[in-house]
Amino acid sequence: MTARITLVDMHNVVDMMRGAASRHVMPSFRCLDRADIRAKSGPLDIVTVADEATERDLTAALRAAWPDAHVLGEEAVAADPTLLDGLAAADLAFVIDPIDGTANYAAGVPLFGVMVSAVSRGDVIGGAIVDPVCDIAVLAARGQGAWLHDGKGTKRRLHVAAPVPARDMSGNASWRYLPAPVRDVVTHNLPKVAGSWDFRCAAHEYLMLVDGRCHFLLFNRTLPWDHLAGWLIHAEAGGYSAHFDGSPYRVTDRSGGLLYAPDRASWQALRDLLLTPAA
Repeated sequence: MTARITLVDMHNVVDMMRGAASRHVMPSFRCLDRADIRAKSGPLDIVTVADEATERDLTAALRAAWPDAHVLGEEAVAADPTLLDGLAAADLAFVIDPIDGTANYAAGVPLFGVMVSAVSRGDVIGGAIVDPVCDIAVLAARGQGAWLHDGKGTKRRLHVAAPVPARDMSGNASWRYLPAPVRDVVTHNLPKVAGSWDFRCAAHEYLMLVDGRCHFLLFNRTLPWDHLAGWLIHAEAGGYSAHFDGSPYRVTDRSGGLLYAPDRASWQALRDLLLTPAA
């Protein structure tokens, strides 16, 4: 049986995320020593002591609230990749990205966020993204809409941008992780859209997308901590997404790319514009 997560549950998760960020993320921001930062798979893949402390905090909080849940975070999986094996089959699982945009965080750039998603039997049923600098949270529960809450008490429902012709769209294509042939096509075609940018932070790119402040996002890597929360929030805000070949994104997918747009027709037009080689 698929577990159920409510908006109240996701509000509680957001409270956990804000608490962990206030204890570990913000106190270390622009205060890290070199010894507090280390490379994982390479020089562009780094982790800080704040990532690790935040993940431990959130893992403990989520397990206390849902003792039977399978909880995994980006840093725990880096140490033990087998933790991913139980994700799709779990009755309830939580996936943590303790600091998305770690490179920005370590460089003192205030574009980073905390992300948590809830998964049941392979379905994403809850998602939340918190920007601890501006104290903004976006969250969704499956079938219950997507919502923004900020530290000033603002609460409002989220909607993606209205459809426009593909050449009038703006957004981000994360081209640097694309395989070489696809990267060449996308970077050649990207000037055909109205505008593009790169925050080096999926959390902030999703914050723009789900609030209708841009039209599209394009990613190649589809790791669960980077995308599950944003994928659900975008869908609950009315958007459409799929792999580059049009197939649906699933929690176990690690390849195939991911393209987001306001609706299916916009997705197809954008896919044709960005991913079609020049004649």
